[in-house]
Formats: sequence, structure tokens, C-alpha cells
Amino acid sequence: MDLGVKGKTALITGGSKGIGLQTAIVLAEEGANVVVVARGEDALRGAAEKIKKETGADALAVAGDVTSDEDVRRVVNEAIARFGRLDIVVNNAGTSAAAPFGVVELSAWEQDLDLKLFGAIRFSRAALPYLKENGGAIVNVTASFAKTPGAASLPTSVSRAAGMALTKAMSRDLAKYGIRVNTVCIGLIRSDQIEKSWKQTAPEQSWEQFSRDPKHDIPLGRIGETVEAARVIAFLVSDAASYVTGTSVNIDGGKAPAL
Repeated sequence: MDLGVKGKTALITGGSKGIGLQTAIVLAEEGANVVVVARGEDALRGAAEKIKKETGADALAVAGDVTSDEDVRRVVNEAIARFGRLDIVVNNAGTSAAAPFGVVELSAWEQDLDLKLFGAIRFSRAALPYLKENGGAIVNVTASFAKTPGAASLPTSVSRAAGMALTKAMSRDLAKYGIRVNTVCIGLIRSDQIEKSWKQTAPEQSWEQFSRDPKHDIPLGRIGETVEAARVIAFLVSDAASYVTGTSVNIDGGKAPAL
């Protein structure tokens, strides 16, 4: 299937590794210009090299902090200067911070919301004038447990739930410009953090064994791969999903108890 993103420009935060990097690769394979954003310059250089090696595309890698208004404006300006347009924003930057309510300091709440919620707000606002030109698409990466938060899941479950509400409200406000806004709710997907857990808790197991361990309670029977999440994101920002907005898609192998 031709996703219809050839010649379009996609900006992906948290783009130096994991789902962000893989999304950039999938979109570049489809002919999109890709801009990957992260704080670490070394990791970004490696990401740009990987994108070029796997797709032949020459990605723009820009170091920037999603919690900095100045950095966000600079990144968007560099994307426009390089490619002349901006059609897609994937707000993927974030970390997992989970603890019981009673031990989470106020500063941790502020940092988490600033990174995940306000980071998405900043980049979406900065990109908005350019997205309006051609009717763009935004995907906010959240988490499936934001729909049904459990104990000791703070502050990240609340930040992600706020991201879901942001998605719905933005989709209503921006539809008149032809801009679509959706969210993907991520479950257990292979990542640096998951691999660290594997090596710490079950070093005697192969990845395949760890992935398929029944303790994860995943109906599809395994932990997901980053490319599986990236393909869903790429679909949602593409012309193939031209009538899809204001919705959430769980990418969790069926683990979440909520739709």
C-alpha cells in the first residue's frame, strides 16, 4: 500500500531510538522527509546514519529539548529551512516514571507533565502554521495504562491520560484546517528499558523466552517489536487514514482492559 507520504516532511520527537527512530525509518522508506529530534547529539548522529543506511534517505537530525520553548522554535525553523514544509508531527518524547502517589515529589510531577504533555503542546503549537498549509497530521504517543491506571503508576499514567484528552480536544479544534490528531497507546514494546528489565530479571532467558513469558499477561503471547508500533503511527499520519481523527489505538497485544 502506498501511504501517500512521499515528499511530505515528518518531525519526530524522541527520534534517536526506539519507536521514534523506527517510525522515522518507516516514513523514510515511504518517501517522506524525516526530522528526528532528541537531546543527545551523539545518539542523533547515530540515528541519522541508521536511517540513511536502511532507507537511503538523508534525514535531518536536530538536537533539542522539548521542554524548551526556544529549542522547539529552533527545531521547527530548521525543518522548514531544510525541507520548506512540515506536514506531520509525532510527539513521542518521554520516559517512564512510575511510583506510588505518596512518594512522588511535586517536582517529579512538574517534570513529567512538562516533558510529556507540554512537550507535545509546544511542538504542536510551533508546527501549527505549517500544518495548516496542507492539512497535516499529529500523533501523540501515550500509553494504554493511561486508560486504566494502576497502583504505583504515577506520575506517568496521569501525564499520558492528559495526552489522550489533549488529542481529543485538538482533533475537534483543528479539523476545520484539515489537520488530523490521533494517539497511539503503547503497551509492552521492546525498548532499552524493557531490555534492561530482561537482562536484570531473567538473564538466563533468551529474548524470545522472555518476550513470551506468561507473566507479562499479553493475550497475543509476546512483547511487541518497535516496528509494529511504528507501522501503526505511520498509517495514522498518512493519507491512508485520511478519515481518522480524534481516536486512540492500543498497541499492546490486547493487554489493556479498555478499548
